Amino acid sequence: MTGAFQSFVVFAEMRTGSNFLETNLNAFDGIACHGEAFNPHFIGYPNNEPILGVDLATRDKDPLALLRAVQEDAMQLSGFRYFHDHDPRVFDAIIEDRSCAKIVLTRNPVESYVSWKIAKETGQWKLTDMKAHKAAQARFNAREFERHLDDLQQFQITLLNRLQTAGQTAFYVAYEDLQSVEVMNGLARYLGVDATLEGLDQKLKKQNPSPISAKVSNYEEMLMALGRLDRFDLTRTPNFEPRRGPNVPSYVAAAKSGLLYLPLRSGPMAQVTAWMAAVDGVDEDALLTKMNQKDLRQWKRQHPGHRSFTVLRHPVARAHDAFCRHILSTGKGSYLQLRKTLMRRYAMPLPEDGPDAGYDPAAHRKAFGAFLVFLKGNLQGQTAIRVDPSWCTQSQAITGFGELSLPDQLVREDEMAAALPTLARAAGCDGAPAVPEGGAEDAPFALADIYDGEIEKLARDAYQRDYMSFGFSDWG
Repeated sequence: MTGAFQSFVVFAEMRTGSNFLETNLNAFDGIACHGEAFNPHFIGYPNNEPILGVDLATRDKDPLALLRAVQEDAMQLSGFRYFHDHDPRVFDAIIEDRSCAKIVLTRNPVESYVSWKIAKETGQWKLTDMKAHKAAQARFNAREFERHLDDLQQFQITLLNRLQTAGQTAFYVAYEDLQSVEVMNGLARYLGVDATLEGLDQKLKKQNPSPISAKVSNYEEMLMALGRLDRFDLTRTPNFEPRRGPNVPSYVAAAKSGLLYLPLRSGPMAQVTAWMAAVDGVDEDALLTKMNQKDLRQWKRQHPGHRSFTVLRHPVARAHDAFCRHILSTGKGSYLQLRKTLMRRYAMPLPEDGPDAGYDPAAHRKAFGAFLVFLKGNLQGQTAIRVDPSWCTQSQAITGFGELSLPDQLVREDEMAAALPTLARAAGCDGAPAVPEGGAEDAPFALADIYDGEIEKLARDAYQRDYMSFGFSDWG
């Protein structure tokens, strides 16, 4: 080994061919790739042993200990795969380490999404022999795909910008390049390894070689959904899309009037969208969503005097909404893998299969309190779990809006009844209807059933920034 690099990282995502790339990297004498070393749910691989003497508990407590072990491996050039939802605590250290070689593996996001859907359906994530192949078709979900695409784009834009400002470059590998032994040997030379391969490893097989049209059950519906996206959104990294910070597809524009809603996750979105539809006397389906920046600019030009707004929710109420929807429940909208990790790794007292007859308000209060304790560490970058938009600080989310344009008005949830009709009049809508009463309460218990001074204190500890920025008083 003669190169200047002391370690390497493969920036990739699920279903991009990263297992195949790792297998071929490990075929070179002097190279060792240690899997998903910073996956928050396991270390390296599911059920894997420690990496270079660092076990899971040690890594979770001090992720830089594992990073140092990889960097200081004197026996070989060591590295690992890093996905957008891996432990964010090591990202800065990886980027700033000029002796760490950066490899970026990309794949057409539609293909990776369809492959992921099929793997979820069959439970088969690797294939070594066609006789074991499990066949299935994916069903394209437009909203799910847009979230998938946005996650990939935001991470790739961040990665590109950070490499640029650090004065570094990466070795880019497309999914299609993985079948080229010449590219693999070129990658080895980039890493400073003199060994070469005569041929590629043949143990792993492509699982779904059919065209996309044969792999998607609602192919025509998928084409229509993709037709609404800017085609440049589907190009490969680094020119993935025009740079943007805010999540424009989440914006909701009125069908006729000049009202634009910038939603904050785990907020009163159902009430607000119902009111916006009532302002124009249309069904909610007529509201404009899933816009890109071009759509948004056109809408603004067509609605002179428009007004944009977002609605702030009290932090403890917002955290309770996120907890009930995504963590406590095991039904639609729940984060099942994260739920299991929180129970196993952070001893969160959640009912194994979701709330049952024995789950009472006392148990709910205890579980929600534990979630608030977790949030404090999560929001301060002390956990291996990535901060989810459902519970990130509202301050941070609004800062993201500001990369395009800040909303004209921040409306507090408890002031919507007066503030929203006033805002509608400013946008030229006289006689705006009343805002609907509060939506369905959180299940299985409302926040009022468990709220007390201790819950408020835990929420304040977790959301100090929002309490300070927006002056929230106690929820009770």
